[in-house]
Amino acid sequence: MPLGARYRVGPDGVAGTNFALWSGGAEAVEVCLFDDGGGETRLPLTELTHEVWHGFVPGVAPGQRYGFRVHGRWDPWTGARWNPAKLLLDPYARAVDGEFSLPVEVYGHVRDWPQQHVADTVRDERDSAPYVPKGVVVHDDDDWSDDRRPKTPWADSVIYELHVRGFTRRCPGIPEPLRGTYAGLAHPAAIGHLSALGVTAVELLPVHQFAHEDHLLRRGLKNHWGYNSIGYFAPHAAYSASGTRGQQVGEFKRMVRALHAAGIEVILDVVYNHTAEADQRGPTLSLRGIDNRGYYRLPSDARAYADYTGCGNTLHVVQPHVLRLITDSLRYWVTEMGVDGFRFDLAAALARSMHDVDMLSPFLAVIAQDPVLRRVKLIAEPWDVGSGGYQVGAFPPLWAEWNDRYRDAVRDFWRGALPDVRDLGYRLSGSSDLYAWGGRRPYASINFVTAHDGFTLRDLVSYAHKHNEANGEGNRDGTDDNRSWNCGVEGETEDPRVNALRRRQVRNLLTTLLLSTGVPMLVAGDEMGRTQGGNNNAYCQDNDIGWLDWSLLGRPGPRNLLELTRRLLALRHAHPVLRRRAFFTGRPQAPDGLRDLAWFTPHGAEMTERDWYAPSSSLALYLSGRDIPGRDARGAQVTDDSFLTILHAGEQPLDFLLPGPPWAQSYELVVDTSREDQAHAPGSVYPGGEAIEAPGRSVLLLRVRS
Repeated sequence: MPLGARYRVGPDGVAGTNFALWSGGAEAVEVCLFDDGGGETRLPLTELTHEVWHGFVPGVAPGQRYGFRVHGRWDPWTGARWNPAKLLLDPYARAVDGEFSLPVEVYGHVRDWPQQHVADTVRDERDSAPYVPKGVVVHDDDDWSDDRRPKTPWADSVIYELHVRGFTRRCPGIPEPLRGTYAGLAHPAAIGHLSALGVTAVELLPVHQFAHEDHLLRRGLKNHWGYNSIGYFAPHAAYSASGTRGQQVGEFKRMVRALHAAGIEVILDVVYNHTAEADQRGPTLSLRGIDNRGYYRLPSDARAYADYTGCGNTLHVVQPHVLRLITDSLRYWVTEMGVDGFRFDLAAALARSMHDVDMLSPFLAVIAQDPVLRRVKLIAEPWDVGSGGYQVGAFPPLWAEWNDRYRDAVRDFWRGALPDVRDLGYRLSGSSDLYAWGGRRPYASINFVTAHDGFTLRDLVSYAHKHNEANGEGNRDGTDDNRSWNCGVEGETEDPRVNALRRRQVRNLLTTLLLSTGVPMLVAGDEMGRTQGGNNNAYCQDNDIGWLDWSLLGRPGPRNLLELTRRLLALRHAHPVLRRRAFFTGRPQAPDGLRDLAWFTPHGAEMTERDWYAPSSSLALYLSGRDIPGRDARGAQVTDDSFLTILHAGEQPLDFLLPGPPWAQSYELVVDTSREDQAHAPGSVYPGGEAIEAPGRSVLLLRVRS
C-alpha cells in the first residue's frame, strides 16, 4: 500500500519507487521501465499480499515512465483475458505520457483474424509497448496550505459547464501557447469572464486521461468531450501546456488555485461507469489485461460484457477492489488536486447492485460515510441505458441531480407544447414533487435547459431537427427528442423578424432558468449565443463546432445577451428569495393571508385546482421575501424583497391584472425579455390591481414596492 507507483525514501535512506498492482487471478506481474529511447527493462514483482503484487525498486525517480505486464490464463469463454504481450497502464498512474492510437498491436486478441466472429477468442502475441502511452512516476508533496476553497453553499451555487480545450482554444486574451490547456483556463482572461458573469463553480467536462475510439480515428476524428476514461488519477495530458512527464499534475493544481482565488469552485465530470476498453472487440489497455473478470460486469456468457452504459462495458462496482479504485480516485482529486465536487456520468450504473439500481448499493453507502467525499458537492446524472435505469428524484440525501424533467418542461412551455402548466409550476418552484423527501432541499435539483449533450441555447430556437452529418454517422447519432422550435425557418437565416424572435426566445429560456428555485447550470457559450450549426452530439468535433466563438462578443446581440445573463445572476446573488434553501409551503405565513408562494391567472386571481388542469400559455408566481426560512450570519431572520414573475409563451400580447393589496401596492418592472437591450432595469412602476401588458413570448419580473 498504497496502490500505484509511489516515490519515497525508505527507512535505510534509499530513494526509489514502490509499485503495487491488484490482480486477483494473475500468475505473475512485471513492472516495465522505459528510457527516453523506448528501451524497456522488465522487473518481476515477487511480493504478493492479499492479491496485490508489489515491490520497491531503488533508484526509480519522478519522471520515470512505466507500465505493467500481467501473466495468466487466456480463456475468453470464462472471462480470462491475460496477455503479457500487452503493456498495461497502471490504473493508479498519476500522469500519462503519450496518446492511444489503437493499431492492431494494442488488442489482446487478433483483431485482424479472418473469422471475425471468433476473433476476440484468439490471443495476439504482438508486443503493444511501442504503441501505447506509459504511466509516469509523480512525486506529490503539495499540502495545499496556501489554498482557500470557496465552499459556496449549495443554494447559492451557479454552475457553468465548460470544456477546458473548447472554452480556451479561441479566447483572444489567452496567449496562443496556453490556449486549450489548464494554464489557459487559469489565465486572467478566462477567469475574468467567469467572475464578471457571476458563476460560482465550473463543471469541467472529463479531464481524466481518456482514449479516442477506433471508429473515430478511422474517420479522422477524435473524442473531444472525453467520456472515454482510461486513467482515473491522471489529468488528461493533451490539456497540458507545460509537459506530460508529470508537469500536467502541477499545471492542473495551479489552475484550481487560480479559480479558487477568484471564488470559483471546481467540479469534475467523472466517468466511472465504463472505460475506454469497450466490449470484447475493444483494445487491451489496462483493466481488461489486469483482471478482466475482477473489474468488469460479465454476463453468464463471460466472453461478452454487461453493458448498462451504451459504451461496451460496465465497471463492476460491487467488487471491493473496484469500489476502492473509484473512491481512492475521488479522494485523490479532493485532497491532492483540490477539486470541490463531482458530477457522475450515468450515475445509475454505479448504483446497481448485482443487476438492479439500488439506492442502498455499496457505492452510495461508501460515499455516504466517507469523511472526505460526503463533504464535497455530489451531482448524479440519474440514469443509465439499462432496464430501470431512469432514477430522477430517487438518489439519497447528500446528492444533487441533473433534473431533465426541468429541462423538458421549460422547453415545452416556450415552444407551446405543454398541455397545461402543472409540471411547469413544480419545476419553477424547486421540484418538490421529486425532492421533498428524506431531508432533501430545492438545491437537490440542478436545473438546466441545455447541456453539453444536445443543442446549444441558440440552436434550440434555430433547428427543429439535428444536423450531425459532420460526425460521419449518417446523422443517426444524437437524440431525436430535442423539444426544439426553429421559429419558422430551419437553421441560419437573414430574416430579421425570425432572428429577433429567436433572440427573444433565448432570453426567455435563460431568464426562466436563472429565476427558478434550485441550482441553475449554464453551458459555456450560451450566454453569448454560441451555435454548433445544429449538431446536437458534438462529442467528436475538436474544431470550430466544439470550440467557443469568442468573436460573437463583437456583435450587439450577443453582447446584450451577456449583459442580461450578468444582470440576472447579480439579481440572484442579491436576493435570497430567488435561491431558497427550503421548499415553499404555499400556506399563509401571516394574519394578512399572504403565502410564501402564490400562483395567479391573467385575471389577477389566485389559481384554483381547475386552472392547473386548463390549457394555458401563461403563468405568474409571487415569491414572498418576508417568509424565507433560515437566519443570516448574525442570527437575524432573513428577509428580502418580494417578486412577481409573469411568463407568457403566447404569440399575442396579454393584459395581465397585477394582484393588489395585500400582495402589493405597486410593482417596479425589473426585467422585460421583450427588450433587446437589458443593460439597465426598465424601472417602470405599475399600481397593484391594474393591468400590465405582457408582450407576446416574454418574461416580466416585477419587484413589489411597499
